[in-house]
Amino acid sequence: MAISSLGLGSGILTQDVIDQLRKADEASQLTPVKLNVANEKDKKSALEVLDASMKNFIDSIGELENATLFDERSATVSGSSSVSVTADANSDVQDFTIHVNNLATKQIEESGAFASGGDSISGSAGTFKLEVGSQSVNIDYEAGTTLDQLKKLIQEQAGDLVDATVLQISGTESRLILSSKETGAAQDIKISDVVGTLDNKLTSGSSFKADGTGGAPVQTAVDASFDFNGQTISRSSNSITDLITGYNIELLKEDAAGEKSNVSVAQNREDILKKVDSFVEKYNSVITELSKQTKSSTGSDKGIFSDESIIKGMKSSIENIIGSVGGGVGTLYDYGFDVDKDGTMSIDKTVLNKKLDENPANVEAFFSGGTFTKSNGSTVELTGAFTDMATEIKSYTDYNATLDQLATSIDAQISTYEDREQSVKERLDSKYEILKKKFAAYDAMISKLNSASSIFTQLANQKSSN
Repeated sequence: MAISSLGLGSGILTQDVIDQLRKADEASQLTPVKLNVANEKDKKSALEVLDASMKNFIDSIGELENATLFDERSATVSGSSSVSVTADANSDVQDFTIHVNNLATKQIEESGAFASGGDSISGSAGTFKLEVGSQSVNIDYEAGTTLDQLKKLIQEQAGDLVDATVLQISGTESRLILSSKETGAAQDIKISDVVGTLDNKLTSGSSFKADGTGGAPVQTAVDASFDFNGQTISRSSNSITDLITGYNIELLKEDAAGEKSNVSVAQNREDILKKVDSFVEKYNSVITELSKQTKSSTGSDKGIFSDESIIKGMKSSIENIIGSVGGGVGTLYDYGFDVDKDGTMSIDKTVLNKKLDENPANVEAFFSGGTFTKSNGSTVELTGAFTDMATEIKSYTDYNATLDQLATSIDAQISTYEDREQSVKERLDSKYEILKKKFAAYDAMISKLNSASSIFTQLANQKSSN
């Protein structure tokens, strides 16, 4: 390995010597500070993971804390399935049957036959009235307006009442088809002159002639008819929203004789259990993370927060909260929740479902707050187990709460250590810049002495030889 000289080349005070000296100084002064910086940054990363897990946990608590969860309804249809049913939150819980006699239909009518859509509907300008049930629109037209142009006028000015189209029956026959937007018996379609005269194929011989002497409608609008628990009911629409408050009943098809749909509207148990599962999952996730980060060990698996009382205290608080919340009328263990010796939570849905079957109002009060009825008939007002739990957890997760303050403290410690690291580096840089210059001067001096010694040696050797 080549020797790097600092001076004229004595080969004694080299750069390698300075590098070895600096390496020793860095090991004793700089490396410990760098390790402190790295350790605090590891803490910051670990805290970010834990904070995210805690936020997921508090979100799952919030879903069970919300009393509207117990107001959700699910509707089940069996039998002929001639209807679909949805129920709004907090609507009545009940069972019923529906037999669909007939569906509500639209009125569909047609004009007389024109040779094509380009045929004129009048030789002069005018106005006609289009009536659909109790509503009407006056529509102006120009002389020479074609059947296709008339369809467009109707769509533009009365498109909320009817659909208009020109149907080409054959190469020599086209008809104007009008279909009511709404269903129900009160959707008759009529056209009558107001000013001017329309082609008689739109009046006489037409199913929408105002005096009713035209042809038969393509389809006559009728009301829907169905039997609700045996009681015959009619509506103008197949979407029934005014029969039971909060229910939307959609008639899908007509039932054959003896057929019926069996409908059951109940509390949305599936959604409740789904959110319970989410809570259990998020609880286990946060406990697993806390156990890893607070693990006491002398090995490589020692937790980053094994000596941090705040994090260890938070873990204990979460573990104890399962048996402490409940307002004095029970604990979560009574509702099927359990925690094994390893700290893993589970839920016995059989127990929870039994509680919901026996007294859903009490489950709602225990979980989310409200009036809880005791076995002796007395009542007590509860804030709710999950509401109490949320209050406890938010003391750690809220803005500027415990975890935020710990993060701020770690950031401050990182900044302090980084400042110290920079200071040590600058001090060593200065020290070894000076030492480098001194070594260079010493090296030059030694080199000169070596040169002088060499001259004297040569003279002595020469004299001895003579």
